[in-house]
Amino acid sequence: MSWLGLKGRTAVITGAGGGIGQSVARALAAEGVRPVLLDRGTERTAALAGELGGGALALDCDLADAGAVAGVAERVEADGGAEILVNCAAILRPGALDSVSPGDFQAMLSVNLTGYLIAAQSFGRGMLARGRGALVHVASIAATQPQPLSGAYSASKAATAMMSRQLAAEWGPRGVRSNCVSPGLVVTPMSAAFYAEPEVRARREQMVPLRRIAAPEDIADVALFLASDRADYVTGQDIVVDGGLSQALMGMVPRPGYS
Repeated sequence: MSWLGLKGRTAVITGAGGGIGQSVARALAAEGVRPVLLDRGTERTAALAGELGGGALALDCDLADAGAVAGVAERVEADGGAEILVNCAAILRPGALDSVSPGDFQAMLSVNLTGYLIAAQSFGRGMLARGRGALVHVASIAATQPQPLSGAYSASKAATAMMSRQLAAEWGPRGVRSNCVSPGLVVTPMSAAFYAEPEVRARREQMVPLRRIAAPEDIADVALFLASDRADYVTGQDIVVDGGLSQALMGMVPRPGYS
């Protein structure tokens, strides 16, 4: 029997076609969880559902469309409901704050923040009714470390972290936990171009105390724990998974005489 005790549960994963989303789905499925894979279109998730088996579903769902999310949630609830929601969906539209368009700024908030709330409301309704559930939201170290020239990215992740804490406070008395995972540098399809140049990758690795860039599986492992009963007394937390990068600032400051 697995230590995590997740076998037989159903988990909804938003952004399931992305690098972290796919890894979360695989990690959950390996523990006997039935994954419901949500993404815009099913081009990236249909094959994954077939690979995972166990009743895995790949469903077309745009988190920016509240009606679409509600429709999918009704379908899942009619089939027994979900005990776990992992919000992985995210978009990035680069732009400096002196010139980013309101449309691009709002588009990122619609998915990265409001979409997470819509998913929590839609799939959490059944959890609240049953008095038990776990929400895991993928935030970022960009929530606490400003990421320049990235439009609403840092703002959306900071707001997600606070929203997760508010959900924990409001829904905890009703049996539903809410936590965040905040990745640092991770190689995913979205970030792969940054690591195509060996010198750039080496420079990035040198910044991280553990001297490596994370794989999506590193993030999935922590999400798996937070979704499980082993984290049953953990809520309102943001677990940073960055190899120590966010703790390395002072080590990068030149200090003559200190080696």
